[in-house]
Amino acid sequence: MTEDADWTGGCLCGKRRYRFARPPSTSGYCHCSMCRRATGGPFAVLVRVDEDDLEWLSEPPATFRSSPIAKRGFCPDCGTPLFLRYDDDDRIRLTAGSLDHPERITPSYNYGIESRLPWVCYDDDLPGQPTQERF
Repeated sequence: MTEDADWTGGCLCGKRRYRFARPPSTSGYCHCSMCRRATGGPFAVLVRVDEDDLEWLSEPPATFRSSPIAKRGFCPDCGTPLFLRYDDDDRIRLTAGSLDHPERITPSYNYGIESRLPWVCYDDDLPGQPTQERF
């Protein structure tokens, strides 16, 4: 990940914008079925940032409790998925697709590997971990 100054992003309609100054601590692919459904894609790419470093520049996103341990943020106007936030973690996982410059990140792991779809091309050389939470 690059060390450039501000990182910015937001939703499709532009009503939810954010900024953070420090580079994300990590980013990776999540193949779990919940992330697939939440993003509408075959996997999610999530970028981990300290929540204290994140600033919403406009209206904050709406949230949805997606499991007993986490909530997800999204734009209630255009539907863009914006983040995943675990209850017991002060880091937030932003969706890489909501970044203004997603090319600045490089995913470093695969999570939820038991749910990977066989037809998806991804970086199989990265470390992988199965989903830890079961509901």
